[in-house]
Amino acid sequence: MTGEDREKIIGDEYFDLIIEYRSNPQIIEMFSNATVHIMNEYYAILHVPIIQFLEMATNIRYAEIPLLFGLTDEISLSASRVLNLRSTAAFNLRGEGVIIAIIDTGIDYTNPVFRRPDGSTKIISIWDQAIQTGPSPEDANFGTIYTREQINQALIADDPLTIVPSVDDSGHGTMLAGIAAGNDVEAEDFYGVAPSADLVIVKLRQAKQGIRRFFMVPDTSICFQENHIMWALQYCNEVARQLNRPLVICLGIGSSQGGHTGRSPISVTTDIIADLPNRGVVVPAGNEGNLGRHYYGAIDPDIGSNTVELNVGEGDNIFTIELWGNPPGIYSIDILSPAGEYIPRIPPGLKVSRVISFIFENTVIFINYQIIESQTGDQLILIRFENASPGIWRFNVYGHGDLASGFHMWLPMGDFISRDTYFIQPNIYTTVLSPGSASLPITVTTYNPVNNNLYVNSSRGYTRDDIIKPEIAAPGVNYLAPTLNHTFEPVTGTSVSTAHTAGVVALILEWGTVRGNDPGMDTGVIKNHLIRGARRRPNIVYPNRDWGYGILDILKVFENMRADIGV
Repeated sequence: MTGEDREKIIGDEYFDLIIEYRSNPQIIEMFSNATVHIMNEYYAILHVPIIQFLEMATNIRYAEIPLLFGLTDEISLSASRVLNLRSTAAFNLRGEGVIIAIIDTGIDYTNPVFRRPDGSTKIISIWDQAIQTGPSPEDANFGTIYTREQINQALIADDPLTIVPSVDDSGHGTMLAGIAAGNDVEAEDFYGVAPSADLVIVKLRQAKQGIRRFFMVPDTSICFQENHIMWALQYCNEVARQLNRPLVICLGIGSSQGGHTGRSPISVTTDIIADLPNRGVVVPAGNEGNLGRHYYGAIDPDIGSNTVELNVGEGDNIFTIELWGNPPGIYSIDILSPAGEYIPRIPPGLKVSRVISFIFENTVIFINYQIIESQTGDQLILIRFENASPGIWRFNVYGHGDLASGFHMWLPMGDFISRDTYFIQPNIYTTVLSPGSASLPITVTTYNPVNNNLYVNSSRGYTRDDIIKPEIAAPGVNYLAPTLNHTFEPVTGTSVSTAHTAGVVALILEWGTVRGNDPGMDTGVIKNHLIRGARRRPNIVYPNRDWGYGILDILKVFENMRADIGV
């Protein structure tokens, strides 16, 4: 690709679309000025002039617009018995020979927890998608790759950033990498799960302004777009393939957008990699369970509607709501504003698009109906608020047909909105974030090992089509972890428990692949080992929507595996 094409890839003047180009070649013809960027045999990225996108927006499938992802955060090694495993002579696993990939906000590569005893780095490479001055992955054609050699040169330089200028501004990626593969620091009572593993780091680009504006995400939020994460997944897998090494991919991000059925492009991509031999993919359930951001409503055909009330907090001026209807129902809505301004029912249609301007409140609502959304086959109503007035908004959701039906509504995740915006009668279940709803990755929820209680904000399952998610609960409350400035802080959230589990998966791959006990194991095999070894309470029925199959217990996992092979 040319330098001009690269500018389209990274420029805010272009809107990105994810297309299944073999099944939908017509969309390429729709955009005469678009640059086509082939990702793999399944997907291509179209970089479309934003003006042209706005003109054609009503003809774009929802699934072709990249979803937006945020961070999933807000005593542990003893809880899952990692240290017991290290002290068992038959195992003594530390992640040797395994790569752990962290796809997040980058890393503070100067932190001593990421250096070998000789002072060299344990990082194989950093792909910083936000820096455009150096070599990039050949297929992606954006960002800059920094090699192990460059990082080692930086570590002995007076000013490391003159050689490798990649930084982690938030500390989130540093925290994940430290939990999964950081060196032990006994003085701080910190122990990385797989300290002998190597690291591959991807620092994700912030989402383009056009996509942020379309989905009404504030400029202040850390926000990543789906296609950049898909490129990162592909890059990490390729590095491991070239080195012929087992790989664990750790994602600490999630999105409440999409159908929650594991069919989005990023979910398909994680499934493809998770199904490969010597690969483990670990993703967070999310921290949305107790924040009032999900509503489920059943519609009795004799009544015909269900009333939803939403409290909008001060300062939440822009946001979206997604309504996903369960088949075979067809759904429509009316709206009542806090000031009493009423918008009558908007009848359903194949491609209904309305812009509603409220007279007394200066609020504008953009409404799009898709009766058959292309990925799921289900109905989607996308509601986008601009200048939203605070107070109680009421929606009547109407079901059409003679069969009982139901629908889900989701608000944005993380800090895309404040905690002052919530449904008055929320439902804590079906709050697992994407790609946690994908079938094959290991989806992790969080518990507190001090009191053995589930973290109150942990997202709950199952998926909208009743796939069992999450599968496992791991420590993630007040977990001591490395952060910026070479310090340690207690952190909480499902990305914390995901990083912990990623380290555990690296130990399993060391035992199975590196040591030759079970070469070729994929994520499904690893997941089954974790499920078999999980601790379960006698008074709880498993699997369930809260705990999945139980609490992570790595020592029990290996005791079971040792029994299986007769050791």
